Amino acid sequence: MISESYQALYTAIAGSAAGLTGLLFVAMSVAPRHVTPEHPVVIQQVRAAASLAAFTNALAVSLFGLVPGNRVGYPAVVVACGGIFFTAAGVRSMMSESRSLWRIRRQFGLVFLLLLTFGFELVSGIELIRNPGSVAAAETLGNLLVGLLIIGIARAWELIGDRDTGIIASIAVLTGRERSPAVPPVPKGSPEAPE
Repeated sequence: MISESYQALYTAIAGSAAGLTGLLFVAMSVAPRHVTPEHPVVIQQVRAAASLAAFTNALAVSLFGLVPGNRVGYPAVVVACGGIFFTAAGVRSMMSESRSLWRIRRQFGLVFLLLLTFGFELVSGIELIRNPGSVAAAETLGNLLVGLLIIGIARAWELIGDRDTGIIASIAVLTGRERSPAVPPVPKGSPEAPE
């Protein structure tokens, strides 16, 4: 069972996650789909699925945490495991798309962030199962749920704009080193490589 202060937090997270999930479905239905070798469909699918996984994870944990008598550790462990399996499936899907591997490699920051978040959620959930009164685990889980909402929003923004908005891509834009999305990098030693 969670304290009253966490009930307010979980209520806010559940409302936010539900609203953002609905907006994601609307965004996916109106988002432009320009599938080319430079913009493979797998990247759009992984971005959309990452947003949906982040939102539904936060929604499920917060809603189950609000049910009187429930221990929030159990749903946290279940959805964290589901998130880890989702991330592994996303990696497999991306690796099977060899036509534009250079663009797909840029998505591995997302994979790492999701694995890190789901891993900490799993550990927090296990700790809350073992020790339901653990303040540190409850705080960590609450922060992770907020973080999942932010991750979901960032992935949804990338989906709509079909652009990488991660930290490395943003720094590249600010420093003027952004590679044109339509031109894949030329491997060193190839005939087209600059001298």
